[in-house]
Amino acid sequence: MPRVFTHTHRLDADALDAFCVLQKGFTDQFVYYDKETGCHYLGLGRCIAFPSLSEFEYVNEGGERVAPILFSFNRFDAENPAPADSLFSTFPRLRFMLPELVIIEDARGRFLQVNSLGPVYAGRVERFIRHAMEAPARSRVSIPYTVEEGDPVAWEGQVAQAHAAFATGRIRKVVLSQQRRVQAAHPFSSKDLLVNLIDGDAVGTVFMYRYGDVFFCGCTPELLVRKRGNLVESMCLAGTISAGNSEEERAMLAETLMNDPKNRIEHEYVVEFLRQVMSRNCYDVEIPAEPGIRALRHVQHLHTPVSAKVLDGCTISDLANQLHPTPALAGSPVGEALMALRRIETYNRGFFGGAVGYVDGDGDGAFSVAIRSGVFDGEMGYVYAGCGVVEASVAADEYAEVDMKLRTILSAFDGGE
Repeated sequence: MPRVFTHTHRLDADALDAFCVLQKGFTDQFVYYDKETGCHYLGLGRCIAFPSLSEFEYVNEGGERVAPILFSFNRFDAENPAPADSLFSTFPRLRFMLPELVIIEDARGRFLQVNSLGPVYAGRVERFIRHAMEAPARSRVSIPYTVEEGDPVAWEGQVAQAHAAFATGRIRKVVLSQQRRVQAAHPFSSKDLLVNLIDGDAVGTVFMYRYGDVFFCGCTPELLVRKRGNLVESMCLAGTISAGNSEEERAMLAETLMNDPKNRIEHEYVVEFLRQVMSRNCYDVEIPAEPGIRALRHVQHLHTPVSAKVLDGCTISDLANQLHPTPALAGSPVGEALMALRRIETYNRGFFGGAVGYVDGDGDGAFSVAIRSGVFDGEMGYVYAGCGVVEASVAADEYAEVDMKLRTILSAFDGGE
């Protein structure tokens, strides 16, 4: 495995503004931008790809000693034999990707990092820093669009297939999704949607992977796993209701959600799954007995945080592989639910519902679940959202839930004027 040379320099410019200026020269782009914790990682340039990190080596060449940041974008069901749509099919199948240039913003400060297979040319670093320091303040732009209507009749048929699967006794939950085509009134860029998601009211972690002219992006509220040293965090996020139109209505709906048997059962399947995975790989596992509420812009969810200390030798990649997909994305039991989804859904999800995130050269990092997302080519695209179906589910209610969840990714077209 090749050794990487990395040079990291302090950056006294706004991280996103710097990205918006520097991105003009790069077709490959990677973003993991946690709006809540303040951990922001934005990568640019052709990547060095690694199948695993077991033998990853890097040389810190000067400036600040900051481990290189590698990005990872993984498909929901990588073994699904059904072909993905023409947009998702353009992305290569790579595990860990180290871009030429990474802008880092976290608790340590703000940095610009340059990576290379040979010693880093100092003039290149200086040029990037100069351009970043000259970056003007970014601006948002609205993109008029139309989105296709869903098919309630076809949806009822899919929910009926899920109920038929429950009758066999082998499956307890299936997470069905919908794909809707979006057509823009005029061309737009990956930067346009990225800035709208970050500066808009979407809650969670904004992610993006651009390869050539096609890009996948979204804003997810769902953390899969985060690792810092031997401390790991995850969450159970399942069970949904509207956020309402006022604080009073939000509180009333939250109470309804907390006391709804259908949503509590759906949530408990996820809690049970995470408890099993964490117990195999960690100690001092802490999972509250009762869920709380995670309130977002358009919806609110039942939420149970999970924390633990990871056993020696277990990596964040090991945990992500065992956790993904959770019953919140596939169903329960996971294996049987995946097979049912291959039969029921008419498309391959591609990156939608996949594990996306970053790992640094020292083994820390985070993965989120790529929900509330879409794939685009700058003129059109497809947006995705899903919902958990259990025995008590009603097709019309689940259809309305999908519509609510789609509002997050569609907010990427809203410039907030």
